[in-house]
Amino acid sequence: MKLYSFWRSLASFRVRIALKLKRRDFDVVSTDLLAGDQFKSDFNLINPQAMVPSLVLDDGSILYQSMALLEYLDEVYPDPPLMPQNAMARARVRALCMMAVADIHPLVVPRVRKYMTDKVGLDEAALNQWIENWTNLGLAAMEAHIEQNNPDGIYCEGDTVSLADLCLIPQVGAAQMFGFDVSHYPHLSRIFETCMSHPEFFDSRPQVQPDYPEELNGR
Repeated sequence: MKLYSFWRSLASFRVRIALKLKRRDFDVVSTDLLAGDQFKSDFNLINPQAMVPSLVLDDGSILYQSMALLEYLDEVYPDPPLMPQNAMARARVRALCMMAVADIHPLVVPRVRKYMTDKVGLDEAALNQWIENWTNLGLAAMEAHIEQNNPDGIYCEGDTVSLADLCLIPQVGAAQMFGFDVSHYPHLSRIFETCMSHPEFFDSRPQVQPDYPEELNGR
């Protein structure tokens, strides 16, 4: 398999975790979103949305959109399962996934940040406020969800890793990268630390990706 990825991409982070949990071998193909690699004509054949991640399967089939990739991997490689058997638990997992994937992440991706600076006219300080606002609103909702439904669980849903954890961990990591205070979210912070103690999560983090900038090492 080939995973078209970018070190900063939260969506790629999610899929890297899934591939490692499912014990799948894959090669990373760096696609620098900040340099505009996603707009090159050859990449348009990989993903017409000009986004990452894209997963090229061994038979040449191409999949994109991180949630579609996560669900595909869980269905085709069912061990270990990343969705609970109980219907209500699956609904809770999907809700948490969508809070991260649909409600927080789309508002802070590079193309939106570029639009907000180039077209709307936000300066750096205002842009950071924009990112912090939507990040905190989403994380607060996820924290409240877990407090209401799973306050004593090890992970987002009970005591087993699920797709919700794969969606949460990159989002908390991004908040930390931006310097936001996540101590207001004790459940999320606890789950983050627990997940990052597992090599599948830890070895998927942006800082160890092959395209991570050398000048950022040590920060």
